[in-house]
Amino acid sequence: MTYAFAFPWAFLLVPLPWLVWRFTPPRREKSTAIRIPFFREVTEAAGLEPQAGAVVLERRRIQMSVAILCWLLLVIGLARPEQLGRLTTIEKAARDMVLAVDISGSMDAHDMQDPQGNPQQRLQMVKDVVGEFIEEREGDRVALIVFGTRAFVQTPFTEDLASVRELLDATSVGMAGPDTAIGDAIGLAIRTFETSEVDQRLLVLLSDGADTSSLMSPVNAAEIAAQEGVAIYTVGVGDPKGRGDDRVDLQALEDIANRARGAFYYATDGEGLTAIYDEIERLNPRVTETVSFQPKRPLSWIAFATAMVLGGLTLGWLQMAPRQRRGT
Repeated sequence: MTYAFAFPWAFLLVPLPWLVWRFTPPRREKSTAIRIPFFREVTEAAGLEPQAGAVVLERRRIQMSVAILCWLLLVIGLARPEQLGRLTTIEKAARDMVLAVDISGSMDAHDMQDPQGNPQQRLQMVKDVVGEFIEEREGDRVALIVFGTRAFVQTPFTEDLASVRELLDATSVGMAGPDTAIGDAIGLAIRTFETSEVDQRLLVLLSDGADTSSLMSPVNAAEIAAQEGVAIYTVGVGDPKGRGDDRVDLQALEDIANRARGAFYYATDGEGLTAIYDEIERLNPRVTETVSFQPKRPLSWIAFATAMVLGGLTLGWLQMAPRQRRGT
């Protein structure tokens, strides 16, 4: 525990009573007196010259000591003494990130490769890499959107990354419908960012890029996102040489990224996805805000209360004690 004064300039008032006593004239009061007919004869007989008289009340030492002590206590109270608690520093992220993951029927294609070169399902590969990416976002707020025929918010912005990872792992192909609504997913992400109060807003969209059921064009949605200050990084997964709904539309994903001042990446395996996320993190380093908080307990009341009690007791004692006068 440490102690400090919130307004130390108050100590400049300490010499104020002495300055008043030293440089201001004394207060004078007129009072009635008794005239005697032989006053002049008395003064002449005593060899004195008549002058104006005064009575000065004697101040006791205890009276002066208590007055000085009370004044010092009042000044200390005005200086606002405080008991300082332990300094607490909180590091708060200034970046919000939305992860939009395609779980449409086309994400069931097995045209990606694991580290051993074996065919891997698109969605499973994405979940493995994105899950690790989520765990490394400590300090960021992350929201998860999954989309197929419709887009849904799995988790709003949260710092509980473990829950985001669990909900991502629980998704499966076709849960949101067999089609792909990229434009609707971007629109839902924009609405999700409406609750965000930070400047750095990032949308990472993973899909095969073949939009088949959006109510809003993905390119138009990307333009609106750019106006709202949302940067979109698109990641294409799968084989661009595929047929039908399994074909990856890389051009569409690239157009989305260009319209929203982001970047487009294409990955064919897990290592490629990991490298892409490293690149995204490099281009958008995490911004943090450091907030320091130190609890303060005011102690001015102790000084004021002590001065009041001490002054009251002394005043009561002086009222009962006889006064001493010194005539001049």
